[in-house]
Amino acid sequence: MTDEDRRARRRGQGELEAQVLAALRNAAGPVTAGWVRERIGGALAYTTVVTILSRLYAKQSVTRERAGRSFVWTPAADEAGLAALRMRKVLDGEPNRGAVLASFVTALSPDDERLLRALLDDAESMDGADGAAAVDGAEAETGD
Repeated sequence: MTDEDRRARRRGQGELEAQVLAALRNAAGPVTAGWVRERIGGALAYTTVVTILSRLYAKQSVTRERAGRSFVWTPAADEAGLAALRMRKVLDGEPNRGAVLASFVTALSPDDERLLRALLDDAESMDGADGAAAVDGAEAETGD
């Protein structure tokens, strides 16, 4: 195999993690690394899949349970939940949360701003109730 062949086969940053998460979301329940490897195909080594799963576990993107001598894996949340987790981690890593949030909010489209306002209003009015109902209600108000 030439260096050119290796470069052509190199995946983009995060591509394998995205493929692994997609496979886990399509699973009917907790699955093994071997199951994930079969679903994403390619010539990936089993150890590569385990490494990816372990990194996702460290990022709190997946959960694992002991099953004999290995683990079975599940996604920690749906796509929206994982995106929210990534956003929180970015925010937590910044020294000036207010400036980051202000910059984020000022860059929102008018539709996204209305959705965010509706979500915040619903969350405040629910006063600790299930947030999923607030999301559904806000999406219905904005037509999403």
